[in-house]
Amino acid sequence: MRIGTNVNKAASLLKSGEIVAIPTETVYGLAANALSETVVAKIFSAKQRPSFAPLIIHLPSLDNIDDYAKAIPDGLKSIMADHMPGPLTVLLEKKEVIPDITTAGLNRVAVRIPQHAEARELLSQLDFPLAAPSANPFGYISPTTAQHVADQLGDQVSYILDGGSCEVGLESTIIGIEEGRPTVFRKGGLSMDIVREYLPEVIVRDHSTSNPSAPGMLKSHYAPTIPLRLVKSFTFDEVRVGYISFGEDLSISDDSVCYNLSSNKDFREAAQNLFKVMRSLDHLDLSELQVKLLPEEDLGIAINDRLRRAAVG
Repeated sequence: MRIGTNVNKAASLLKSGEIVAIPTETVYGLAANALSETVVAKIFSAKQRPSFAPLIIHLPSLDNIDDYAKAIPDGLKSIMADHMPGPLTVLLEKKEVIPDITTAGLNRVAVRIPQHAEARELLSQLDFPLAAPSANPFGYISPTTAQHVADQLGDQVSYILDGGSCEVGLESTIIGIEEGRPTVFRKGGLSMDIVREYLPEVIVRDHSTSNPSAPGMLKSHYAPTIPLRLVKSFTFDEVRVGYISFGEDLSISDDSVCYNLSSNKDFREAAQNLFKVMRSLDHLDLSELQVKLLPEEDLGIAINDRLRRAAVG
């Protein structure tokens, strides 16, 4: 297994049926040919991912969507035109060319066009879309650097294409049309404020515990191995505790450690740091992690969604 910046090598490996970790602006993805049942199965194996969890397919441009999905609903065309490429995924009725294993048997496929330069260069060299869930063992913290992938998956991937740190740091926002209404199936890197500018009557779905209708809808997800507890106020009478704050500078004991997601309460900075901070704390000898939810606004909505899932159980 190697980390490198050779896009041509990554493309060659993908064409030969291998899985490759790739950078996007959201998180690193574990990529493979989305049209090959055999190859997609390698993703599930590497991630130890439940077979009922659908995957997102990644394309180089809007022009490619018609090859894999049926008509785009009128209600989604405007937001797609302005925010694809970007941290936005849309659920569309799939064409038969997409195998059931990629969509977990659903009749809709999740489609995304990444904004990351290396990812788009890679996709432009391929004549198939890439299925690319986050490049981490299922349920664990999503990777935002190439080294994160190497630390978690080791020799499970043939190559890790290093595109630097992820600019957004949260998975994409997933939208679709459900019973005639625009619906958010996963809150993510495209803020709800922007979504509502285009879709003022949008419905926001909560996560699901089984048979999710879109990627990223399982309740228990993004979880570190150290117990994570949501608190209204931090308690400092315990030892070996990790604290995750947002704009709050803490005085703590020598046995504990605090990470501030953003000292100036910048939601975008907090999103970029979230998984990196959780991962850093998870490598320490701590008894638990304590974290306060962020304000329910802007990207704080998506960050809180990740934290609530990480705290399940």
